[in-house]
Amino acid sequence: MEYIKNPMMIETKSFEIIQGIIDEIRPGYKFKNELEEKIIKRAIHTTADFEYLDILKISESAVSNIVSALKENATIYTDTNMALSGINKKRLESLGCKYKCFVSDKKVANLAKEKGITRSMAAVEVAAQEEGKKIFVLGNAPTALYKVIEMQSAKDLNVEAVVGVPVGFVGAAESKDELEKSDIPYIISKGRKGGSNLAAAIINAILYSM
Repeated sequence: MEYIKNPMMIETKSFEIIQGIIDEIRPGYKFKNELEEKIIKRAIHTTADFEYLDILKISESAVSNIVSALKENATIYTDTNMALSGINKKRLESLGCKYKCFVSDKKVANLAKEKGITRSMAAVEVAAQEEGKKIFVLGNAPTALYKVIEMQSAKDLNVEAVVGVPVGFVGAAESKDELEKSDIPYIISKGRKGGSNLAAAIINAILYSM
């Protein structure tokens, strides 16, 4: 069997195919800028879903805020270990950034039980107590997204930007709609679609562009 074995060649070919399909199904489609093109194409590359041409929404200052925060040793907080595992940690470490997922932390589990809230919500509360610039990367838990919005609104949290792409049927679409209405810089996927793999891919697209 003949097939491509080189990882870089596979990725290059994938992006060529993606652009070819965009030209076919959406002739004349224009990306806002080069970086947003990289983010959306990597979202499609990760999911094989061309609906992200329309449903991935990026607020005006989101990408610049994320880039600026990463240059200032920000910490990325994810809502799942799956999202954390997908992010390019070598790139983050080379920038002096940290990355954390608190959902399995004992302190978070105890806080969630004590307050009768989800671990994802408790994880946001614990993250809020830490020093430094914060970026939340959420691909699974609408409750975490709601908590970020609530705490930011109450000035109990200072977040640089949120990648908010939780997937699912209960609260996923609604939580992203609320983020879109807030003053928090965001990257969201409208509707039910999203996921931890998408969340990681969005951050990686930005990291690879730096």
